Formats: sequence, C-alpha cells, structure tokens
Amino acid sequence: MRRYCFTLTELLVSIATIALLIAILLPSLRSSRQQAKAILCSSNIKQLTFGLFMYETQNQTLPYGFDKPLKGPPPGSYPGYGQYDRRGWWWFNFIEGFYKKSDSKRTVVRCPSKWLTNPKLKNNILCGNYGINRSICKSFDDRQSHREEFVGTPLSTCNIPRPGETLLIVDSGYAIITWWHAADEPPASLGNTIIEDTAYIPGLWINKERDLWPGQEQDAIYGRHPNKTVNVGFADGHVSRTKADDLFVEKIGDDYKNKSPLWVPK
Repeated sequence: MRRYCFTLTELLVSIATIALLIAILLPSLRSSRQQAKAILCSSNIKQLTFGLFMYETQNQTLPYGFDKPLKGPPPGSYPGYGQYDRRGWWWFNFIEGFYKKSDSKRTVVRCPSKWLTNPKLKNNILCGNYGINRSICKSFDDRQSHREEFVGTPLSTCNIPRPGETLLIVDSGYAIITWWHAADEPPASLGNTIIEDTAYIPGLWINKERDLWPGQEQDAIYGRHPNKTVNVGFADGHVSRTKADDLFVEKIGDDYKNKSPLWVPK
C-alpha cells in the first residue's frame, strides 16, 4: 500500500501557516496576560485599602507612611536595603499578615506588573509596587527640609472632606509618594541621591524628564498596565483604574492644578 507523505512545498506552507497564526495570536495573548495582571493588581490594592481601614478602626487614625523603629524591627525584619532605604516601620508593616521582606515571593504588597530591570530594586519590597499618599499617611520625619506638610500625625478618613476623590494608595515607584512626584514643578527640586525622591506614577509623561535610578526607567516611562493606566485606591475604599496622566499636578502661576482634593484633602 502506498503511504501518503507531505511534499516539501506542503510542509513549508504548513510551517508558514502556523508561524502566521502564532504571529496573529501572540499580541492578543500578551494583551490578555497584561489585563489579567492589571486585574490582580487592582485586587491587591483593594485588599490593602481594606487593611488600612481595619487599622484605622482599631487605632482611630490611618498608619504612618514611615515611622522610626521606636520598638525595634517590625515582624519579618526591616524592609528594603540598609544601603539606601530607611530602617523603620512602613505603612504595610502595620497591616497584619501582608508583609514579606523579600519581593521575590508573591504577596499583596507586590504589583504583578512591575517592570524594574535592576535586580536589587526588583527584589526590594519598597520599590516598584504600591505607594501610600503622604498627605494622608504622614511620616514621623523626613530626610529633606521644606517638607513639613508630609510630617506629623496621620489623618483619619473623617479628616478627609471628599474621600471618594482623594487618592490613598496607588501604583508607585516607591512605598511612599507625594503630589510633588506628580508635579511638573514641585516646590523643591527632586534628585536621585535619595531613593525616596525617585518615587513616581508609572507611565506619567513627566517621568521621562525625571532623575531616576538605573533600572527604573522602563517602569516609570512606559508604565505597567495597558494604555499607561494605574490602579488607584481612594480614601472611601473604592478602587479605580485611571490614566497615569490624570494624576498629573500642573503648576499654574503660584497655584497647582489637580492638587486638591486628588492628592491633598480639601
């Protein structure tokens, strides 16, 4: 009995057809994967927002964005790296069960879409995940002068007149972030000698002009989620995905547009 075999031409046509189908399907698969990560990121922020509110229920205020280690290290040891991160308690250390020192393990504090190329930054839980708004979760102190507005006692949600319009937590280049990092002309210059100063909103257009650390550029300039969007948790508990540029704070004369109530409660 004669056995049928592919001719060389038929084989080449088959290979070409398969290659064409793969080329057509790959962008769709990549887009689906990005969308899935963005949804997971939104779920993370929802859980973190809930954890922040639980802390407020027990303590009458939201937690510090950063607090000095007055009682020793937090459970699981100090986050970050001692060479360039401050040693102390960060906002997620106050939420029981959410923190792991290493960013190499999956946790709700880790954004699944972060895009850092420097291994030290990539595995640093303080870098490239979520940032708390320091106008609400103020810090115990600051490394730089002229930032008194971000130092002091954290607010409670009852101190926020329009919580549904005020940002509490967001995709960020660093664990604490301020409206200065989203402004084209902040009140004082931001360099890169202190890693906290390189906080950013991923995909925000001004980031291409920022002084960043090596390894932050892709995440900062090109963004994490489709169409340069970011997930935002608001002070009333709802989570929304929005364009990064919608968080931009523009200086107009002696005032700033989009600063309040988005970043600063008013």
